[in-house]
Amino acid sequence: MKIVAQIKEPIVAEMELFEKKFYESMTSKVALLNRITHYIVNRKGKQMRPMFVFLTAKMLNDGLVNERTYRGAAVIELIHTATLVHDDVVDESYKRRGFFSINALWKNKIAVLVGDYLLSKGLLLSIDNGDFDLLKIISVAVREMSEGELLQIEKARRLDITEEVYYDIIRQKTATLIAACCSLGACAVKPDSDEVEVFRKFGEYCGMAFQIKDDLFDYGNEAIGKPTGIDIKEQKMTLPLIHVLNKCTNTEKKWLINSIKNHNKDKKRVKEVIAFVKDNGGLDYAVTKMLTFKDEALQLLSNYPDSSYKNSLELMVNYVVERKK
Repeated sequence: MKIVAQIKEPIVAEMELFEKKFYESMTSKVALLNRITHYIVNRKGKQMRPMFVFLTAKMLNDGLVNERTYRGAAVIELIHTATLVHDDVVDESYKRRGFFSINALWKNKIAVLVGDYLLSKGLLLSIDNGDFDLLKIISVAVREMSEGELLQIEKARRLDITEEVYYDIIRQKTATLIAACCSLGACAVKPDSDEVEVFRKFGEYCGMAFQIKDDLFDYGNEAIGKPTGIDIKEQKMTLPLIHVLNKCTNTEKKWLINSIKNHNKDKKRVKEVIAFVKDNGGLDYAVTKMLTFKDEALQLLSNYPDSSYKNSLELMVNYVVERKK
């Protein structure tokens, strides 16, 4: 966590004020809703998304932020939280970050309604303040996230994903939200500037690297010291696997696909698949691709003058690929 504290250093005051504003933006006249949103706020993660918003805004605006920056960060966090609540229902997941999920404690019906409520709160926060440019950035991200999830489901049924389709999926599913954070940060302080697109690309590269790093955890995580094989059990096509499927012999390919489709609950078989992917360069290839996205993100930052905010963004990019969980 030390690195996260270091990244946060130039925006500590903004993050504290943001937390207050974020909590206020969730309030409702319904006691049940307030109880649930209180539960959500008290179990927040590292808050990387608002950090991207504030660091980008401060770097581009001589260390200053405005009310639009706070609203942009709150909207992205509201909508991100809504998608997590809905995801847990879709995935029938009863734990998130080691705590019970909303659907585990209050059942699916309430979880879906809470997700809808947070989504509408986010949209209204933008509309009530006339932040239509910010709202457009966020709405595009939500549309792309839904399309990415559905594209992944469609392709997983056939296990015929090419590397290009894989990049499309993760660009929409994961990278688009980080891209939205960075372009929001730019748009909040420099509306209609070229920076809005530059930082959308920056966030996208970070998001692509982030997802590939997640893929790699399935094959072994230093923090827990063993492979998880969860993606294989869920028939998720990740980059190490796609690379190996596209370069192995037909016989090996048949064995791999059969293992994933029909033997994905067999621990011994899953271990064999993990070993095969490792031995055939799947992990090395994925690491190379991840580092390429990281370098592209850092390249975009290199065009801006040095500052503590730029340093934190560089740290953030490196943290994305070096994190242990």
